Amino acid sequence: MSRRTVALAGAGVVVLAASVGGVVVAGADHPTAAAQVAQPSTATVQRSDLSAAISQDGTLTYRARSDGSPYAVINRARGTYTGLPEPGDRVDCGGVLYRVDGRPVVLLCGTVPVFRTLRTAVAGQDVRQLNRNLRTLGYAAGAHVAIPPGESRFTARTGKALRVLQHRKGVPVTGRLARGGAVFLPGPARIAKVAGELGGSARPGAPVLTATSDTLHVQLNLDPSQQGEVSEGDSAQITLPGNRRVTGTVSGFGRIAQAPSGPDQDAANATVPTYIRLGDPRKARGLDRAPVGVEIRTEGVKDALSVPVTALVGRSGGGFAVEVVRAGERRDLVAVRVGLFDTAEGRVEVEGDLRAGDRVAVPSP
Repeated sequence: MSRRTVALAGAGVVVLAASVGGVVVAGADHPTAAAQVAQPSTATVQRSDLSAAISQDGTLTYRARSDGSPYAVINRARGTYTGLPEPGDRVDCGGVLYRVDGRPVVLLCGTVPVFRTLRTAVAGQDVRQLNRNLRTLGYAAGAHVAIPPGESRFTARTGKALRVLQHRKGVPVTGRLARGGAVFLPGPARIAKVAGELGGSARPGAPVLTATSDTLHVQLNLDPSQQGEVSEGDSAQITLPGNRRVTGTVSGFGRIAQAPSGPDQDAANATVPTYIRLGDPRKARGLDRAPVGVEIRTEGVKDALSVPVTALVGRSGGGFAVEVVRAGERRDLVAVRVGLFDTAEGRVEVEGDLRAGDRVAVPSP
């Protein structure tokens, strides 16, 4: 049993005792007078898996980069901004992100930014993601061509499908994708902030807006020592404003620990950004940047004996015990060592002269 587990165990009992009227202190071999007189209810000693939990505050926000920062959209067109989105707008892949000189700049799905004009005979990952968009958004079918999955060459089929896209979006039909004609982001975008100004000059290389994904998640900052206890895939319970609850799953961690900002920043206080995917994001709509409570269920112990936390009593010589109700209602105080506290189930791992199925005394409800 780790030092940390023992400390948590002690703290858990003290808090519990306050809620039930105080810890019963007993001698090493005999129940106290209070235990002899009272007629408490009983609970069963169980053998089952137990889980630990880490409770912490988090922030509900929209997913973006691994460090939590939004995606920066850099303008590559030259002219005047004639159409800009509003913060909070959602733009799907294939939709118009903004307009320069009346011409739409299209949002496409991909991770490689446009860095060259895409035309016949060029190849690469940037062409592969263009081909994927033309196929999945239906423009290849509209041109009556089949672009194979994974195609990384700009072929005649690519050009035909691109012409269909250009025609439908109302831009010059060239069969080429100029640097300023599209923006690639990992998925559908939610506009976070607009830097460009309507009627202002659109200069190549200037930031025009920032965006996130359109998917809500929870971000919290774990102490690096806790990261070893939390794993991707661990389940979580999120308490939303208004005491509404939604389940979630740990989806990943930031790559770099972040030290607190300000004059008192200390590397020893650095935290690790941790992200939780919501099981039903619809329940959290409209709560961007809202504070939430998070309880992460971490890996615990397998096949452990456990009793309700309320069954623990303090011993006069230190440590803990449980009152076992034997046949004929005879009661014995059995010393136990406590282990993992499963706060969600209200049970604690115990070691001692106990067997699964034994009955232990607990306070009456």
